[in-house]
Amino acid sequence: MRRGHNYYVYILKCSDGLYYTGVTNDIERRLWEHNSGFSKTSFTYKRRPVELVYLEHFDDINKAIPREKQLKGWSRKKKEAMIAENWELVKELAKKKR
Repeated sequence: MRRGHNYYVYILKCSDGLYYTGVTNDIERRLWEHNSGFSKTSFTYKRRPVELVYLEHFDDINKAIPREKQLKGWSRKKKEAMIAENWELVKELAKKKR
């Protein structure tokens, strides 16, 4: 993947309530893949349908990948606060982890 293009870090809410975080350069294709069962070995295969609940845009893959890894390390509560755009709670939860 190259710089200067569109990259997305996204969070899906699965039918069982779990969250999946990923990165892609084509969000529509990727959502179709998750919901169609494109890959039987994927995390979301048995958790369909999935719903897009969060999306961030990047023009540099070298920024998108670290962000994806950062979000994957977050607690469920912290992800839900971010999805709800409750930035004060995100900050509070970040302090508690330290």
